[in-house]
Amino acid sequence: MNPSLANLICACGIAGLFYLNRDDSVRTSKALWLPVSYLWFIGSRPVSVWLGMTPPSGTNVQLEGSPLDALFFGLLLAAALVVLIRRGKRTRCFLTANWPILIYFFFCLISVTWAYYPDVAFKRWIKAIGDLAMVLIILTDGQPVAALRRLISRVGFLLLPTSVLFIKYYGDLGRGYTPDGEQMNVGVSTNKNSLGLIVLVVSLVTLWNVRSLLIHKDEPNRGRRLVAQGTLLAFGLALFGMANCATCIACFIIGGGLILATGLRAIRSRPARVHALCLTIVLVGGGISLFGGQAGVVHALGRDTTLSGRTEIWAAVIPAVPNPVVGAGFESFWIGPDVQKVYRSLEGWWDPQGINEAHDGYIEIYLNLGWIGVCLIALILITGYRHASRAFQRDPELGSLFLAYVLTGAIYSITEAGFRFLSLSWIFLLLAVVGASGVAAGFFDDGTQQIFRSRGATAASDTIRRERQAVDTASPTSVRTSSATR
Repeated sequence: MNPSLANLICACGIAGLFYLNRDDSVRTSKALWLPVSYLWFIGSRPVSVWLGMTPPSGTNVQLEGSPLDALFFGLLLAAALVVLIRRGKRTRCFLTANWPILIYFFFCLISVTWAYYPDVAFKRWIKAIGDLAMVLIILTDGQPVAALRRLISRVGFLLLPTSVLFIKYYGDLGRGYTPDGEQMNVGVSTNKNSLGLIVLVVSLVTLWNVRSLLIHKDEPNRGRRLVAQGTLLAFGLALFGMANCATCIACFIIGGGLILATGLRAIRSRPARVHALCLTIVLVGGGISLFGGQAGVVHALGRDTTLSGRTEIWAAVIPAVPNPVVGAGFESFWIGPDVQKVYRSLEGWWDPQGINEAHDGYIEIYLNLGWIGVCLIALILITGYRHASRAFQRDPELGSLFLAYVLTGAIYSITEAGFRFLSLSWIFLLLAVVGASGVAAGFFDDGTQQIFRSRGATAASDTIRRERQAVDTASPTSVRTSSATR
């Protein structure tokens, strides 16, 4: 097919998906376009790359970055902060309910003081605030569940079909090469792992949307919305094969399986069985790693037993950490002098200077923030799982999605740096943890949403506390489903 004709078909197809998915029964804030724009570029390529503005020769991109990208993210962050300040009551309630995240960000700020380049680390910390700000924009919307659905649709409708177009008809844009010379499909992103990640986060919500539309036959405009969401899911499944990212495929199977399994009456009516299901997944994965079954699994996923060289990187970076307790400082290990120890350990390896992450989220945190940072991440995961479990008891449908994101976020970070700022895995983990706390506390209920708009934060907190007590004393069969998910 002629590329020009393919462009026209792709553009018409994207417009058609937006048209089919429209839903006039709910109204979300126009501020939702802030996180949509944020994810469009995080899920693809920086603004400077799209505009072809390469840095001047001799520029250290790791240290200096791109002024254009910094301006773009700075404007989005400033606009997001203005919105959140105007939504002060809702913002405060979400923040106070997620104190482990606040402690983690505060420790990251403190760690800037011992970074080798404090000014660079501080600028990166400011950017990292944008991740949390965009999550709060979504969750403090007047219709938070509808906002989440629209966010994913707007991001997916643009990025996934365009990725297929690039791979099929624009090889210079949609395909690239690994450091060892193998060809890879990158779509709108910069490498196959990034493409797999955007497909993962979009496809999990899309699968959840399709399942919801199949169950709730009274949904407005159900037929055409089901066509749009089903088409988006089909694009996601096709791109999983094109990206060939084993970690993302495995996480989609785990997360999608959890969403579908928790919809079964035998599990949905017994929340305790959800714990057993999640525990089984963790024990099976841990047992495979500890007792030698790893080789069979990685070969089945098309990888070698070194996980594409990851084990060699892990062996090189762990001894290079400057301080095991507090690390090198926020996002500072790979720009500090200790990284030279890694390069020397990997001498003879392909392009060791091109490595800028540990390919393990927990090790990455250890390098930058030491054992304190690892413990804080563990605290976020534990409290996030607890919030998601309580959310499942209050709203099984929405709680299943948040459980899937917490679980896949923890598993994804075993072989990828999933906790780094401006990473989709980290953003959606934050979304799941903060969102689950909101569901568990009753922030998404229609009555509480009305209180947020009309009364003070103290009154809202008192009402939410009474609702939580009522939920805690209710029997599993009497727990009601939040109308916000319908």
